[in-house]
Amino acid sequence: MIVFGAHPWFGETGRKYKFNVTLTDKGIPDGAGIYVFVRRRFVFFLDPLYIGKATNLKSRLIGHERWPEAWWNRGATERHILKVPNARARARIEEDLIRRYQPVMNDMLIPRGVLDAPNNRKLEKAWRRKRFWNRFWWGKAHIG
Repeated sequence: MIVFGAHPWFGETGRKYKFNVTLTDKGIPDGAGIYVFVRRRFVFFLDPLYIGKATNLKSRLIGHERWPEAWWNRGATERHILKVPNARARARIEEDLIRRYQPVMNDMLIPRGVLDAPNNRKLEKAWRRKRFWNRFWWGKAHIG
């Protein structure tokens, strides 16, 4: 049973992102990237509570304003970190993950309806392609 190390998260487009699991502040690397506050239930079931991006992960996560709420009120047990140096790629990955998992503590990038397209051009193209092909499989433009 591997609880710590690396964990894959999949975006709405189906892309796989491999995150490193950290339990303490010492495991947080310097540099830019994406982070996920995670609640682990029954060892294997992971619930993303909050997904964000930072230009310096260590300075952002040590004093993060949402971590006390995630830890005390929502039961967050760990943080998952993906180093991404490019700002455009960080924004695209963050939006892709938020649209897929719709974490309870994120409220800005969550789609409000079936016709709510992503803000990023690459994500929007994949989203439209998925909607087009889902009409043949489900009989409607089903996303999910």
